[in-house]
Amino acid sequence: MKIFTNGNIIMEDRVLKGYNVAIDGSKIVDIYKDKVKSYSGEVIDVKGNFISPGFIDIHVHGGGEGDFLDGDVQEIKDILNIHTFHGTTGIYPTTLACEDEEVYSALEIINSFMNRSEAGAEVLGVHLEGPYLAMTQRGAQDPKYIKYPVPDEYMSMFESNDIIKRVTYAPELPYGMAFTDYLVSKGILPSIGHSDAEYKEVLEAYNHGATHVTHLYSGMQGVHRVSAYRKLGVVESSYLIDGMTVEIIADGKHLPIELLQLIYKIKGADKIALITDAMRAAGRLEGESILGSKKKGQRVILKDGVAFMPDFEAFAGSIATMDRLIRNMYNKVDVEIYNAVKMASLTPARIMGCDDRKGSIEIGKDADIVIFNTDIDILYVMTRGETFLNKLPL
Repeated sequence: MKIFTNGNIIMEDRVLKGYNVAIDGSKIVDIYKDKVKSYSGEVIDVKGNFISPGFIDIHVHGGGEGDFLDGDVQEIKDILNIHTFHGTTGIYPTTLACEDEEVYSALEIINSFMNRSEAGAEVLGVHLEGPYLAMTQRGAQDPKYIKYPVPDEYMSMFESNDIIKRVTYAPELPYGMAFTDYLVSKGILPSIGHSDAEYKEVLEAYNHGATHVTHLYSGMQGVHRVSAYRKLGVVESSYLIDGMTVEIIADGKHLPIELLQLIYKIKGADKIALITDAMRAAGRLEGESILGSKKKGQRVILKDGVAFMPDFEAFAGSIATMDRLIRNMYNKVDVEIYNAVKMASLTPARIMGCDDRKGSIEIGKDADIVIFNTDIDILYVMTRGETFLNKLPL
């Protein structure tokens, strides 16, 4: 048994002081007041730092110089390790629009990491970003792989891969609504992104089960004019539909701080998930890298804490880690620490349907614990009861 003491426990809607957290095996077994109970085991003095639930990244392509599309076991280990080092304890590997063979290969290798026992971020399922996207909103996605969701093509992939938990797509495409219904029937979350949909199309997709929007503002149009008339895009539609959840790349680059303030003001912590959208260069700040697989990906430039396409006309994904996102929301957007953490833990867990065991410090849930200071420097990481990182001061 392990007992965390002398810390500030970040709960769903408050910070709990003067309490201990007891871990037995892979589970949280108690949250109790000082000196009320006595457990035997290893006592970990947190020394006044925050005790937080582990972070859950529902949109991440790579890190540690690896990409999930590379099809390399060691690189996947490197990706998981670097993100765990920054506090991520649950992860949804994400693919790009690419050749079908690359996706099938990635799914096979990622599947081998499901339910692994060693310490490190747990792979909770796969997120397919594409290939059913609007060409005009493709961003850094390779246009030669973008297509329509034709049933005869996609059914074989989804019928044989139950680790796919979410798909980002453009619902306005031909066959888009039928695809929405198909995903819902398979228990897969349809997520609107890289889309030119207008309000009526977004609302119809939402009513069919597309309740989430991928990286808000990136890869979608906002309000625009058709002749003399203004039409709402995906952005405004997500604001207007109260039940719609959104995710944001809160690195301070994709979205400026003022826009993060606006999104938070409108949607709140219960409807926002923080995501890294990290590519292979996550954690590195300068130089060049590759977006997508090493063999068939695209060259990108790292500058000013973000990845650019070579012409510097568009971002090419993020190089952020989850601790950086929380730091921005807490220190720059001025969000309460428990809400900043909630957007990186419980809210994404609820969006993806794994909140029965992930996302918060509660009795009976997985012992995914992160300890950090007021600067959001990660000092300790536990995944399912196993210590991964310990930099706590002696």
